[in-house]
Amino acid sequence: GDLVETGFRVVTVAAPDLQQFRITPDATDLIEDAILWVSTQPELAADGRVGVIGISFSGGLSAVAIGRDRIRDRVAFLVSFGGHGDLWRVMHYLATGEVLGDLSRARQSRVVIGAADVQVHPPHDYGLAVVLLNVADQMVPPDQVGPLRAAIDQFLLASSQAMTDPPLAEQTFAAVRVQSDQLPEPARTLMTHVHTRNVAALGARLSPVVDRLQSHPGMPAVSLERAPRAPAAPVYLLHGADDNVIPSVETVLLGEYLQGKSDVHGLLSTLITHAEMNRAPTATDVWRLASFWRQVFSR
Repeated sequence: GDLVETGFRVVTVAAPDLQQFRITPDATDLIEDAILWVSTQPELAADGRVGVIGISFSGGLSAVAIGRDRIRDRVAFLVSFGGHGDLWRVMHYLATGEVLGDLSRARQSRVVIGAADVQVHPPHDYGLAVVLLNVADQMVPPDQVGPLRAAIDQFLLASSQAMTDPPLAEQTFAAVRVQSDQLPEPARTLMTHVHTRNVAALGARLSPVVDRLQSHPGMPAVSLERAPRAPAAPVYLLHGADDNVIPSVETVLLGEYLQGKSDVHGLLSTLITHAEMNRAPTATDVWRLASFWRQVFSR
């Protein structure tokens, strides 16, 4: 809404997989197709180029998409807000609490402002529920996959509602608890861990499955650091310093990876948690964030 009020044309991509919390190569393909279509609409992109903003996991998927041959010259810039560089690395963190990569070196990054503020926190149960949703077919028998995913979907919906309508969220949580109690094992125990936000127990169950995904052939389609080509357009990486869904070190590692390959700029902000702003600002925080967005929209 704020972008529209400043005169920008805004198109929101409703990717079915992402709406269902699925992080898939199909979602990257859809982002690519959407950018291509918008770039051919004169009323939306007068010069044939599109600025792209991706939030959370869609930030990482958008970074892969804009490097593809069909659209790499049609993108004016990318802003990845709370995104990832390597999806498997994020999944490993959510399942184990372990952040991969050289943290001491990352904190000395010259690409990302505020890199010294990189923090490592225990993973958020929300992110781990997303992992379970995506690997449900490897956790339970085939006849339990659909019901388990349906229960996780409702849990994630309630988690979103909790930010805007707590009473409605409580109703949804209560309904999904009843739904979960009717599941057979092992789906019922997995949902018990989700409801009780038992990150340690659920992570221990998920970790062996996540480990096997490290070399999955689909990873290059969802992880820029594994993709065939880096973006040609400028890349702006924005991340909350204390993010415990996608850890902020992802932005630092991705920024370092892109150095020399793309025109990359990064900022870690203490004003942001995951993909929302909810901290009391200091003058320095506000100045840094305003400068970041000024760089983006001066393109």
